[in-house]
Amino acid sequence: MKYRKLGNTNIDVSVICLGTMTFGEQNNQEEGFEQLDYALERGVNFIDTAELYAVMPRKETYGKTEEIIGNWLKERNNRDKIILASKIASKSEGLQWIRGGAKKLGFDKKNMNQAIDASLKRLKTDYIDLYQLHWPERNVPLFGQLDFEHDPNDSEWTSIEEVLFNLNELVRVGKVRYVGLSNETPWGMMKFLQLAKEKNLPRMMSIQNVYSLVNRVFDIAHSEVAIAEDCGLLAYSPLAGGRLSGKYIGGKNPKNARYTLWPSRFSRHHTKRGEIAIEKYFKLANKYGLAPSTFANAFVNNRPFVTSNIIGATDMSQLKENIDSIDVILDKQILSDIQNIHLDDPNPCV
Repeated sequence: MKYRKLGNTNIDVSVICLGTMTFGEQNNQEEGFEQLDYALERGVNFIDTAELYAVMPRKETYGKTEEIIGNWLKERNNRDKIILASKIASKSEGLQWIRGGAKKLGFDKKNMNQAIDASLKRLKTDYIDLYQLHWPERNVPLFGQLDFEHDPNDSEWTSIEEVLFNLNELVRVGKVRYVGLSNETPWGMMKFLQLAKEKNLPRMMSIQNVYSLVNRVFDIAHSEVAIAEDCGLLAYSPLAGGRLSGKYIGGKNPKNARYTLWPSRFSRHHTKRGEIAIEKYFKLANKYGLAPSTFANAFVNNRPFVTSNIIGATDMSQLKENIDSIDVILDKQILSDIQNIHLDDPNPCV
């Protein structure tokens, strides 16, 4: 395994991070334990979850992922070996089962205290290493949107300064070690970092945004901020929801796979343009004798602004292929071939 510093901390996190949102839905506790055990054996010390999980989000499985991880930590008695990341949910028209749902959710002090205490209870720990804001309260392009649409009435959100003060209190009492962003914009990144410096408040150590061969929007502006400000990317959906594995090519619908179970939910990764690009990358991986999943993950692992790549799996063979990517360095010719495909149709799956 390889390791990188989390922001400007002295924490070394594995370049492969185990994403866990399938635990409690597509994977039961026994399967979750098996994944966690195997990942740890392979040197993965970084685990990412969220209060929202399992996915698909629904009332019946809310918090189940954290519960499974908490049970594993208690049974294995290995909390000191793990860098644990979780997230607080933000405003959403759905999610009525989370603290009143809809517009009642947010990053105000009441919500933040309720969220962290519930997560700590489910995770059976007294601290979270990296606590992330799952998505902004304010109006921003989210989950498949690309263009920013200004809303002059978008004013009912907790100010960034107040959010940082609330997070500072969690750090002060020892419930959180470090903080991070998720699904955030370049402007948001800079405002959080600027105010943290000016007010001597917790700085954001990372940003968890989507990134893959078919969605490289992060390259355009976020990447400069990530490198210059030492706020690296925790890349999620590196396989575009599994589509870059090639298992859906030709209209296939594998059993228990995400797009088989919820065909309309993850449409951001399932586009006509995207399918064309995905097939090109699939053929390119085969040309160089690499498993498509390993190939796609290796590209993400070695981007200069990436701190860690959040992989996910529903079975052990997928997990092994994903983790195997840590040993793959793509040479100049492969990277040139990738760039040619990218330039034919940049970001077909936003």
